[in-house]
Amino acid sequence: MNTAKELRGKTEAELRNEVIELRRQQLETRIQQSTGQFANTAKFMEIRKDIARIKTVLNEMAHK
Repeated sequence: MNTAKELRGKTEAELRNEVIELRRQQLETRIQQSTGQFANTAKFMEIRKDIARIKTVLNEMAHK
């Protein structure tokens, strides 16, 4: 889990790549959850929050 302070130190390209990777993890987690292979349901929520945090920082960068 990244904090907003750590994310602000990264470039826009790095943040966009991280969002893509998190979306991939989110899809894999969703598939595992639906097939009953995934026991840690809290991980899905962590991924969602990380994506939201990165998108917030990207939005801040766009408005500066």
